[in-house]
Amino acid sequence: MNLHVNGHATYCYTGGKPFDAAKPTVIFIHGVLNDHSVWILQTRYLAHHGWNVLALDLPGHCRSAGDPPATVEDAADFIVALMDAAGLQKAALVGHSFGSLIALETAARAPQRISQLVLVGTASPMKVSPALLDASLNEPMKALEMVNVFSRATLAPPPSSMGPGTWVYGASMALGRRVLASNPRVNLFHAGFKACDSYTHGEAAMEQVQCPVLFVLGSVDQMTPPKAAQVLVQKARNGQVVYLPGGHHQMSETPEPMLTALTGFLKP
Repeated sequence: MNLHVNGHATYCYTGGKPFDAAKPTVIFIHGVLNDHSVWILQTRYLAHHGWNVLALDLPGHCRSAGDPPATVEDAADFIVALMDAAGLQKAALVGHSFGSLIALETAARAPQRISQLVLVGTASPMKVSPALLDASLNEPMKALEMVNVFSRATLAPPPSSMGPGTWVYGASMALGRRVLASNPRVNLFHAGFKACDSYTHGEAAMEQVQCPVLFVLGSVDQMTPPKAAQVLVQKARNGQVVYLPGGHHQMSETPEPMLTALTGFLKP
């Protein structure tokens, strides 16, 4: 469905179920060069088991209009505005990578409105190597290949989010190309990486979070290694950690353990 947020249409996938603001809601926030589709397995399950789901395309990405957020703080303000547009007083947030920083900052800015917080593939700080940051600006296809190599475990995953035979690497490459092409005005790759690299408020934000927090970390994640999340884990007032066996894209690489982690944590 589309929500009118800050004067622009924002696309939110609802998992095949009508949105009902009276039901408990989970908002899913994607990472750099991703869109709502990365959450397809998890959102469809929750939507058919008592939850509203809003898996959004960030502004300026794919089906959503508006300017892409230049900073994590701008994106967090957008999430609060989206909740207002949807008539939500409270919601749980699930964010991956860049999206995890957005979810964290949102929970710090509006602590009374966030019921539960799930940070997938997170880190503080989430620094991007200068070589990768430069490549995302000047050689985006090369950078996309680099990211998709670094983001995957060397072990072949079991049946992935689209079932047996899915080429997880190839599907992610295709998604990245599609998201990048969706906005000819702004290099979404570089803009997203720059926002991650520039964000320095993670530790202070976690001190403001009041709700339970779940960290979902890939044990062999090379983009956001588990050790890079430990400062946030230590500062969380009510936190728990789940380590999954794969790399950075837990939603597609280890989709069933990812879903199990969510359903074990999220409570209406």
